[in-house]
Amino acid sequence: MPTEPRKTGPAKIDLTEQELRDITAYAAACAHRALPIFEQSEPHDPRPREALDAALTFAGGGRRTAVLRNRAWAAFTAAREASTPAAGDAARAASHAAAAAYLHPLADAHQVKHILGAAAHAARAEELALTAPGTLDWARRHAPRAVTDVLARLPGAPSGGGRVGRLIRELDAALRA
Repeated sequence: MPTEPRKTGPAKIDLTEQELRDITAYAAACAHRALPIFEQSEPHDPRPREALDAALTFAGGGRRTAVLRNRAWAAFTAAREASTPAAGDAARAASHAAAAAYLHPLADAHQVKHILGAAAHAARAEELALTAPGTLDWARRHAPRAVTDVLARLPGAPSGGGRVGRLIRELDAALRA
């Protein structure tokens, strides 16, 4: 009796620790652009700033620790608790920045969201806050080589995800051009 083919996950890609650090620094820089939107709305909530600080510590040579992961989750919780949608997306940007340190070396379209999610959520926060847009253009112009090199090893950004998903796909296409 024939057996069903064994399902395998996505292929692995090469991903150096330095690339991971550079991607995390880039994600943190993108998210930092929207942090004032969160802090204006939630001035007593330090969780997104702490997530960005932890991301920058890793990017600067620190270790990936439980503190980094916990701060990413705390910023995500802050996003859910935010009083405005704009503040929520700004906190999600910080959460994505800290989580970028945990990018998996898999040839999976979902990994593109880990690389570009901070920029897309920061851009969405700007849209919702009706502030001058600039993060997506900044992200296009300031992407380090590690971002474009790793994106080249991955399939294109996945479909779906609403407005943030469209922003991710727009940035992904621009960085691959």
